[in-house]
Amino acid sequence: MENIFSFISYVFVVTFTPGPNNIMSMINATKYGYKKTFQFMFGVFTGFFVLLIISSFSNLFLFQYIPKIKPYMKVVGGLYMLYLAINILKPKKESKDPVNKTATFQTGLLLQLVNVKGILYCLTVVSTFIIPSFQSKIILVLFSFLLALTGFVSINCWALFGSFFNKYINKYEKTFNITMALLLVYSALMITGLI
Repeated sequence: MENIFSFISYVFVVTFTPGPNNIMSMINATKYGYKKTFQFMFGVFTGFFVLLIISSFSNLFLFQYIPKIKPYMKVVGGLYMLYLAINILKPKKESKDPVNKTATFQTGLLLQLVNVKGILYCLTVVSTFIIPSFQSKIILVLFSFLLALTGFVSINCWALFGSFFNKYINKYEKTFNITMALLLVYSALMITGLI
């Protein structure tokens, strides 16, 4: 893998920044407790793993049978990272009732079908970082599992330390967002070959 630092920073930024999985894990843990939220988090892990597998094998197909697509995949991945960086810098909108769901396995699993951030993350990380370097089916499954496990660690952190983490981010929100956005911009420039 050529750009290991870009890969790690991209995975870290996208996985640990606020998104539907992280926020719902934090809120469900606050409402129902960690034990009852665990089944929701396992549903998220399972759904995310399935998305990564589908993304890996569909991207492998495109990469092997349409080799001219590689430069475009890098550009699309880079543009999506820039889009995320811009969105991280936007102030968050307040919501009276951000989540009205139960903490079930099915909710966590089905959330992945509508989680745009998760779907785009899977497509981007696989097409930009993994497929250009690894095309073994076993390696793709291992990467999918490791990336899903990273997501599982993230949602567990948000659930376990939700109130502390939320207070910390609110206190240093601007600095945190600028740092995360700069890491994404750096990753985008690295994968597109501009740096």
